[in-house]
Amino acid sequence: MLRNKEIRIYLLVMCLIGLIVIGVAIFISPISILFILATSTLLIGCSVIFTRWRYHEIEKLSSYLRQISAGDYTLDVRDNEEGELSILKSEMYKVTLMLSEQGSLLRQDKIHLTNAISDISHQLKTPLTSMMVMADLLSDTNLPETKKTEFTRNIRIQLERIEWLVSSLLKLSKIDAGTAQFKKESIVVEKLIQKALEPILIPLDIKEQTVSIKGDDTVTFIGDLNWTAEAVINILKNCVEHTREGGAIDILYSANPLFTEIVITDNGKGIAEEDIRHIFKRFYKGKNASDGSIGIGLAMAHSIITSQNGDIDVRSDKESGTQFRVKFYKQVI
Repeated sequence: MLRNKEIRIYLLVMCLIGLIVIGVAIFISPISILFILATSTLLIGCSVIFTRWRYHEIEKLSSYLRQISAGDYTLDVRDNEEGELSILKSEMYKVTLMLSEQGSLLRQDKIHLTNAISDISHQLKTPLTSMMVMADLLSDTNLPETKKTEFTRNIRIQLERIEWLVSSLLKLSKIDAGTAQFKKESIVVEKLIQKALEPILIPLDIKEQTVSIKGDDTVTFIGDLNWTAEAVINILKNCVEHTREGGAIDILYSANPLFTEIVITDNGKGIAEEDIRHIFKRFYKGKNASDGSIGIGLAMAHSIITSQNGDIDVRSDKESGTQFRVKFYKQVI
């Protein structure tokens, strides 16, 4: 214990005080000297005992910290008493709980990352395998021209699918990493709907589906036009995909003092009840998903909308259709 600098300084100060007191006592009486010596010895002894106890408690805390650094978050160092050490123990326990929660989140992130990599690998493997087979067939000089044209067209379709998947994953990664730059500008909902409809006009025409748009042309909200259009496009694509030929899609938008709402409704085959709570998860495909579905469009729509002070909800009745309700809450530019 004497190796500790604090203890040496403490004993030195006590000795100096004792010598000063003894020096003063000499001029008073010899009995006072004996009394002071006895009292000083008792005080020093008590101080040494108390100090040894403190160091023993500190050593236990050091051991506790070593176990925490080794990943053991199950220990509870609290003693529910008063005093500096008890306060320190309580604070250490709070830090332990925080580290435990962070460790749990990191483990979950690792699991999600592993699953995501597995899903991405699966999504890429299927079109790549298909293209490799068709490329080998195209090398056959005796292959008819009609087959060559068909295989070339299929390869182009698969490449477009891979390009869309990679582009979507990059966008999602930006949102997850917080590097996506969302503008805060006034968006006219009518303009947003028209922009989102442009990429799906051909699929709508092929399936002879109709679109009805209702809303006040003065309705606006604060957000990023391009990113929000990306979200609405994915919702509309889902509606087109799951609505039969000759079906209808209704778009209604409105505003109130709290939020701006966009309601997109189709009269398609609907979403199974057990799939509803999962449809915004990445790579999730419900029972009614088409063979070419990847299961990333609605996940992207959800991420874009919620990143802009918004919310998205879905309701569906089997064989009656699906309704998406998107809300953007009021905010100041």
